[in-house]
Amino acid sequence: MALILGVDPGSRKTGYGIIHQQAGRSTYVASGVIRMGELLSLPERLKVIFDSLNEIIALHMPAQFAIEQVFMAKNPSSALKLGQARGAAIVAANFHNLPVFEYEARKVKQSVVGTGAADKSQVQHMVKTLLKLPVSPQEDAADALAVAICHANSHQLLVRMASARQFRRGRVV
Repeated sequence: MALILGVDPGSRKTGYGIIHQQAGRSTYVASGVIRMGELLSLPERLKVIFDSLNEIIALHMPAQFAIEQVFMAKNPSSALKLGQARGAAIVAANFHNLPVFEYEARKVKQSVVGTGAADKSQVQHMVKTLLKLPVSPQEDAADALAVAICHANSHQLLVRMASARQFRRGRVV
């Protein structure tokens, strides 16, 4: 499957994580947090997200891009800003012709921790364990790595299901 770039978008901090998926095994490649200056306007922050992800994509050349979907928060203004941050990230992926896959936060947590109600510390711990890291990654980077792991697991399941459809009663269809 090659390299997967996972992104946990945010208008103040955007996490990214890159894993290599091959033969059902995920290995850590890179991760970090893109931090926007507090004094930057929203359009300037969106440009920082776009430019930073462009650099990360150009450097690592992932084959696939996975991002967390927007959840409806209590504050509509925050949800709109989050949606715009997602948009900047998705445009960066499209700029490099990467296929974009979107996952709900609950599905990401379910895939990595086993429960959709997991908290950030549980996600950090499981990402550290699954990728055999010496220390836990930063929260936003761990969330981004979890998105990449979720995509790898989902993609693997789809491939297995497609293969199973080719066989019916022991015959190749």
